[in-house]
Amino acid sequence: MKRKEELKKLLVVVDMVNGFIKKGAMADPYINHITPELIKLVEGTLSEDEGVAFVKDTHDTTSTEFKKFPAHCVIGSGEEELIDELKPYESESLTYEKNSTSTIFAKNFLNDIESMKKLREVIVTGCCTDICVLNLVIPLINYFDEHNKDVDVIVRKDLVETYDAPTHGRSEYNEMALKLMKQAGAKIMEGK
Repeated sequence: MKRKEELKKLLVVVDMVNGFIKKGAMADPYINHITPELIKLVEGTLSEDEGVAFVKDTHDTTSTEFKKFPAHCVIGSGEEELIDELKPYESESLTYEKNSTSTIFAKNFLNDIESMKKLREVIVTGCCTDICVLNLVIPLINYFDEHNKDVDVIVRKDLVETYDAPTHGRSEYNEMALKLMKQAGAKIMEGK
């Protein structure tokens, strides 16, 4: 990967961690179906010498987010770690830990985005489409607009997913989130 200042493209992989896919109160193994194609995109992006960033939901036991969601991705539980399939790429990528549903507030994320003066494209993938992906995409578009930066924010429709639950239908929430992100200015794309 080039130095941050030289990047023209950044692939952001949101919350592909054990606590949302493999184990714990918030895990839905179905989300893992996007992983094989996601790996191809990660490898392709790194082979172009462009940027990959992994975002990892990471909480301590007193996280106020647990008032809204069951305890998940607690430091030291293993839930906060990338799934094994993506771990080999972590050392050559940027990594951000977040204690909320929005990557925007993760330590150093906006500072790094600001330093990427040549950045023209951010591709967002991962989970959950209607929570953490949505809460990155719309504020990021707003950030670029606020600072008059001409950067495309692209959501790969085939590489985002959400969970299924009795009061949270996967298809409905995916569709709703994609519509909201498109309305905000994101480019919604299928695989290339």
